[in-house]
Amino acid sequence: MEHSRIADSALKLRRMFIRDLVLQARIGVHDHEHRRTQRVRINIDLAVEDDSILRVSRAPVGREDLARVVDYERIVTNIRALVASGHVQLVETLAERLAELCLEDRRVVIARVTVEKLDVFEDAASAGVEIERRR
Repeated sequence: MEHSRIADSALKLRRMFIRDLVLQARIGVHDHEHRRTQRVRINIDLAVEDDSILRVSRAPVGREDLARVVDYERIVTNIRALVASGHVQLVETLAERLAELCLEDRRVVIARVTVEKLDVFEDAASAGVEIERRR
């Protein structure tokens, strides 16, 4: 499977990512999944407009300025809140909601989201979905 480029200097994009965020989620269509939480692993890859290349900011390249970057702590906080907000039937639905959340920041042009249920099968590490959405 070929992925689009997330970090690309020619397109003036940098890559921001969150790896292996494991949360307890109320997710699934089966009765037993409505009665308890289960572990999900979330991975996020974002293509973010790189203003150090765009020169949108007058700050010199390499200057540490939090306003110039997407705040991954805020994204993780929002992911935790979204997962805790209630039951979701499908991993696809959760992935779509997570992508929408990430695309709320206007600098994010591509959001690639992977959601995996970790305890579905004894003989498989996970089952899930990966989506990619663009602004």
